[in-house]
Amino acid sequence: MQETLRITEIFYSLQGETRTAGLPTVFVRLTGCPLRCHYCDTTYAFSGGEILSLSAILERVAGYKPRYVCVTGGEPLAQPNGIALLRRLCDAGYEVSLETSGAFDVSAVDGRVSRVLDLKTPGSGEVARNRYENLALLTRNDQVKFVLCSRQDYDWAVSKLIEYRLNERAGEVLFSPSHGQLDSRELADWIVADNLPVRLQLQLHKILWNDAQGR
Repeated sequence: MQETLRITEIFYSLQGETRTAGLPTVFVRLTGCPLRCHYCDTTYAFSGGEILSLSAILERVAGYKPRYVCVTGGEPLAQPNGIALLRRLCDAGYEVSLETSGAFDVSAVDGRVSRVLDLKTPGSGEVARNRYENLALLTRNDQVKFVLCSRQDYDWAVSKLIEYRLNERAGEVLFSPSHGQLDSRELADWIVADNLPVRLQLQLHKILWNDAQGR
């Protein structure tokens, strides 16, 4: 029996976020997510999609001849075969990243994958879903992302940064303003004033194309 996944879309664009921002990347967006963050920009991926075999997904990805592949959602780890897809993409020679909500166990993810792990802030409405056990698994190949909606979210994120020594565990700690909720210049000023060991992250796709759908 073939391994399959429900896929919302596969497309080629510039990476808008994370350490590979600006690099041409193939995005594999899996369908479905159990979280309902207030600022979600991919609600269209909650349902629908088409069922594809892993081989068919790999074939579509290969057609773009990419160097970088980002597996995103939705929540990619909500589908059991998401782990197998990540491994097969690595075996094919791509640089692979995984964008995950942080609510699922990441221990089985191939070590070659850069895990971009969200920590959900109070402003997201899903702070209770954080799986803090994941933080002990982070390596310098991984990235931690905070989407911040307010000064309260910022202060909360700083407390987690310090408590879990995230800048020592992960290769990147990313502070991103929630689009339309927190002014990016204000966040930049806070980061500089506090001399934080984090990277300010702006979503390039929204700057370049006014794209509200996360691509």
